[in-house]
Parts: sequence; structure tokens; C-alpha cells
Amino acid sequence: MNTLAVDIMGGDHGPSVTLPACLSFLRQHEQARLILVGLPSAMADQACWSELAHHPRCEQVPAEEVVGMDDPIEVALRRKKNSSMRLAIEQVRQGRADAAVSAGNTGALMAIARYLLKTLEGIDRPAIATQLPNGKGEATTVLDLGANVDCTPEHLLQFAVMGSALVSSISGQTAPSVGLLNVGEEVIKGSEIIKKTAELLRSAANSGDLNFYGNVEGNDIFLGTTDIVVCDGFVGNVALKASEGLARMIGDFIRDEFSRNILTKIAAIFALPVLKSFKSRVDHRRYNGAALLGLRGLVFKSHGSADALAFEAALARAYDAAARGLLEKVRERIAHAGPLLGSPELAGPGS
Repeated sequence: MNTLAVDIMGGDHGPSVTLPACLSFLRQHEQARLILVGLPSAMADQACWSELAHHPRCEQVPAEEVVGMDDPIEVALRRKKNSSMRLAIEQVRQGRADAAVSAGNTGALMAIARYLLKTLEGIDRPAIATQLPNGKGEATTVLDLGANVDCTPEHLLQFAVMGSALVSSISGQTAPSVGLLNVGEEVIKGSEIIKKTAELLRSAANSGDLNFYGNVEGNDIFLGTTDIVVCDGFVGNVALKASEGLARMIGDFIRDEFSRNILTKIAAIFALPVLKSFKSRVDHRRYNGAALLGLRGLVFKSHGSADALAFEAALARAYDAAARGLLEKVRERIAHAGPLLGSPELAGPGS
């Protein structure tokens, strides 16, 4: 049985979204336990609280403060030491939970997680990784998504190694393909940082640490050309927000067109099954839940504006990662790639 510590207060909506999502998650996962961390009065105000409060697989940890979505990192890290976000991550540090989940302030979450859990040997900077739907009906894992806006080639290599571990643990693939996001597929294109990164990734491929496909472009994320796409946090965050905006635009378009006139309503009767399937495929809520990779514990970030369906998806992603041993797989891959990462002391015999 795996345990998740949940920051109930995080995000734009707080307990009104997180608590119903937790209840639905428990109904779908009979081997899961939850530690609900939040302000007692705020949780007690929700209609579903009575059932959660007496649930045999639920525990409550009271918090005294909430990290606001606009709180500076310094305030969240130094002043709000009894916040729901910090106490949720503390459950992981103490070994009481296998992973923590929060929809709160991304910068604060990364700072607190890094402070409490520390980074793994061989990793300079943690990265944020999530999945974006692609045309194959699957998902492409992209990292980094905003934790690091200025990256060295060595950082991007670390992201590739950690992303490979993430996909391997979730999908069971032994050698997921890795693409490096660039302005073109040709080797001669890109900045000096990208060119140097490509050299490192090719070296990692030659040593058996990665399955490096080569350079990919932005459209390849959604075509599903590779299982993983590596980029710096600035570019990754732009790609993430653009995909979410597109998904919402498609949903709004379908709704508006089908309510326009009698002809479109008649057409909807025949087209609705196909359009519903398409809308579901590109629904960003199904892929909610980004992993903070490179820490000595599992932490997952939900989108701040997530509804109950999306937050439940983040819980499920964190649960699957814990159940499938993501943390150990990251450690193993980092150890094997130790020499390339500049940490030869990590490498075991034969690495």
C-alpha cells in the first residue's frame, strides 16, 4: 500500500477541488492511503469531509498556514514553516508518505522540496516533467517545464537521464527515445548550448545510457516523434501553456458550433461520438501531474487551476510513480551515467 501526502490548500480552488478529488481517488485505488494536510476549519467546511474524516485509509495532518499562489519564495520557505505545502513534503522526508502532491505555487513547491529533500547525487538542478498528448493517442514527456530557465548542456543531459527513468517506470519501456528540442533537425542548427548538449546526448547513447533520437522541432512533441523531449524551462513552459490553450480552444469551438443553429445541432448527433473522443484525447486534464525529478523523494505538481478531475489525475500519476519505483529507477540511471554527468564516483562496477 502506497501513501500520498496531499496539500489540500494548494491551487486556485483549494479544498473545494482537492477534497472531492481525494475521495474519488480513494474509491478508484483500493491500495492507496492519503495523508490530508490542510487547515482544519477549511477542510471541515466541505460536504465530502465527513466521509474523508472517517475513511480507514485517510489521515489528517493539521496545518496553520497556506502558501499563496503569489507568495515570494522567501516567504514560503522561511516564514511559513507550518504551511500545508511544507508539511505535506515533510511527510515524504520523514518516510511517512511515498510521494507528495500539491497544486500550489510552483516556485515555492520546488524551493521547499529541494530544501527539505535535497537533490540526488549527480544532479545539479531538479526538473519539472509532464506529459503532453500527441497524435498517436499517447503522450510525449517533456522536461524541463519551468524550473530552470537557463541551462547548461550538462543540466540538459541530466534532464534526459531523469526523463528516461520516468518514462521507463511508467510505461515499462527499457529504452524510451529522447529528442532534443531545436529550431531544426540538422546537426548544424541551434545555439552553442544546444550543439554541445547534442554531443553529450550522443555520447550517452554510445555508452548505453540513453536512446538518443536526435534533434526534434516543436511539432514533434505533438506528433509523438520521440517518447521524451528535452529543453530548458523557458521553452518548455511556453510549449506547455500553448498546448493547454489549444485544448481549451478546441473544446470551446465544439461547444459553440454545436449550439449555433439547427443544422449544426443535427450534425452534432452524428459527429458527437468522434468529436468527444478527439476532445478527450487532447484534454490536458487527463495528463495533469508533473514530476519534480532529481530529488531524494517524490513530489508531484498539479496545475494551479485544476478541477477535481485534473487533480485526481495528478494523484493517480503520483501513486503510479511510487508504486512502480520511480525514485529507484532515477537513482539507477544516474549511477550508470555517472561519468557523463561528471560524477564518476556514482558509477558502479562495469558502468
